[in-house]
Amino acid sequence: MIIVTGGTGFIGSNLIYGLNKIKQKNIIICDTENSVLKKNYLKKAKYKKIISPSNFFYFLEKNKKEIKYIFHLGAITATTSLNFKKLLKNNVEFPIKILEFCTKNKIGFIYASSASTYGNGSNGFKDSENYVYLNKLKPLNLYGKSKHLFDLHVSKKIKEKKLPIQWVGLKFFNVYGKNEKHKKKQMSIISYLTPLINNNKKINLFKSHNKNFKDGEQKRDFIHISDCINVILWFYKNNKVSGLFNVGTGRARTFIDTIKVLFKQLNKKEKINFIDTPKNIRKHYQYFTEANINKLRKYGYKKKFKDIEDGVKLFVKKNKKNY
Repeated sequence: MIIVTGGTGFIGSNLIYGLNKIKQKNIIICDTENSVLKKNYLKKAKYKKIISPSNFFYFLEKNKKEIKYIFHLGAITATTSLNFKKLLKNNVEFPIKILEFCTKNKIGFIYASSASTYGNGSNGFKDSENYVYLNKLKPLNLYGKSKHLFDLHVSKKIKEKKLPIQWVGLKFFNVYGKNEKHKKKQMSIISYLTPLINNNKKINLFKSHNKNFKDGEQKRDFIHISDCINVILWFYKNNKVSGLFNVGTGRARTFIDTIKVLFKQLNKKEKINFIDTPKNIRKHYQYFTEANINKLRKYGYKKKFKDIEDGVKLFVKKNKKNY
């Protein structure tokens, strides 16, 4: 039995299909929202059932002899969330209990961390488990801070040698792809702007309020969801590998480049306008993110990551019916 928390969400639903491709069907999903939209994501997926987070730990105890692996992708992912108490409960306390369960019962554990833990990038984008290094990182928002606190907890457990037989934390960079629509304004910029471009709307990008970056030249490491699933499944198959790893392409691209690629793939005339970044998010805004993927390569992951041109082309092809 395999458990996927957040299995009706963006990365989670794509992972279910990835697991199905390698003949895994004995899957239990733990998630809160069972909206029509999210259920539609799993229309062709094969899994046993969906359980609620309130019943989760009861279910784990009852079925602990059958559980082989837990993929923990469920979280509050809104980078604008200001309810830190709720973030702590869902993004720190909940995974700590799962980690303890997996350690005690010798169950493999992969969890989603985030590139937002790196803050403004002044301390680099090094996917180290070293507590001293991790403690230097200063996330710019409360979501990032909550993810960072769990990474720090895991780092402490390394010293104590109290971790599952395999544990992997994945610092996802800017993921885009199929099954994002439920995230609304928290979707990737590629998913969010596609319907607007298709409707011939003018696209607003944030002006730069940083002298080191021109308007539209803020950079992100955009990674297609299929590449993320390939990485997750690689760790699942290579169960001797543990650690904290970046999941990005290793090549940051500007917003202006990315949007121009999207216009081209949608066969629409470019209409781009620059607006002021809202004052309430300026101090939390990341101007540059780029995954250092040396560690991932060193441990044996060899697949090539899609560049923005190939990724957006695939995105447009897969999402024609959704927009």
